[in-house]
Amino acid sequence: MVGGSVPVFDEIILSTSLMNQVISFDPVAGILVCQAGCILEQLNQYVEERDFIMPLDLGAKGSCHIGGNVATNAGGLRLLRYGSLRGTVLGLEVVLADGLVLDCLTSLRKDNTGYDLKQLFIGSEGTLGIITAISILCPQKPKAVNLAFLGCPGFSEVLKTFTTCKGMLGEILSAYEFMDNRCMQLVENHLRLSNPVTENPFYVLIETSGSNAGHDEEKLNNFLERVMGSGLVTDGTVATDNMKMKMLWALRERITEALSCDGYVYKYDISLPVEKLYDIVLDMRSRLGQSAKSVVGYGHVGDGNLHLNVTAKSYSSSLLKAIEPYVYEWTARHHGSVSAEHGLGFKKKDFIGYSKPREAILLMQQFKGMLDPKGILNPYKTLPSSSC
Repeated sequence: MVGGSVPVFDEIILSTSLMNQVISFDPVAGILVCQAGCILEQLNQYVEERDFIMPLDLGAKGSCHIGGNVATNAGGLRLLRYGSLRGTVLGLEVVLADGLVLDCLTSLRKDNTGYDLKQLFIGSEGTLGIITAISILCPQKPKAVNLAFLGCPGFSEVLKTFTTCKGMLGEILSAYEFMDNRCMQLVENHLRLSNPVTENPFYVLIETSGSNAGHDEEKLNNFLERVMGSGLVTDGTVATDNMKMKMLWALRERITEALSCDGYVYKYDISLPVEKLYDIVLDMRSRLGQSAKSVVGYGHVGDGNLHLNVTAKSYSSSLLKAIEPYVYEWTARHHGSVSAEHGLGFKKKDFIGYSKPREAILLMQQFKGMLDPKGILNPYKTLPSSSC
């Protein structure tokens, strides 16, 4: 996405893949302590056997390491319900640039003694230290999960459905995702997936997770009656069995794969006030016109995170100049962030100034200089090479 883990010049690659052991699990508190090389999906299987789940879920769960997830502060599909890793990670073990092992691997929910040092390393993309172990809080495994895939006639209806959803589903709402019709066309054409509802300009995927199947089903049915009766939703389908739920999630999770089949992809991960979330997609379609093959928007309405993607037959420097820095200027003008959940890496580091003031960037550079004076940890990434 941003080249945060991609070597570009003279880097030496460090692997944590052999550091893949679960250290401990507290079945009362639901606190998992594990090494950084553990694969997310395998950790989820481990805690599910003990009636818990990982608070993080994303499309790359079958291969991504929990250490990398924490280093990039990965957002995922259920941040709406469980929050970010900044809230669920309780402690870290980190190796600093000089070889010092910083053992802050606490399993305490509350520890208000001095600075919360782990927050320096969460989302730092490996530029301040190498995360080697994690202590993380796992939620109880839900006993009842429902999934609804709905068609909406416009983006305003997507937002109104979300407001209604929050009010009527409340504590059982665990995910609210959206995709536009062009995304649906891409997964249909390139991946041969089937649209389970009638064609609409927008689609939303709503997941509920709770402890009482009858209670959750009643709440979901009442919600569906409300939104379909008011015209916010024109068609929909509901799934409770694993096979159908996987099919519906695939429509959302495999959009990235479908985009890669469409041509060269220019990817942008931004956050905006939710009422402005889709405006930039319409603006970019108008701005780029026929020079782009597809301009699509999808993502996490629940936390205001838009994935804006532009495809073309091949890479074009003129098309890139038409997109950047315009997309970042637009985002900054509407008080958004140029990176919602994928970090800055190598490709976006020079655009940090659109989201952070000069004073904050200088302080970040001072932290980097103090913890890594020789610049050996993930060099060339995250921060601009000179002060802004």
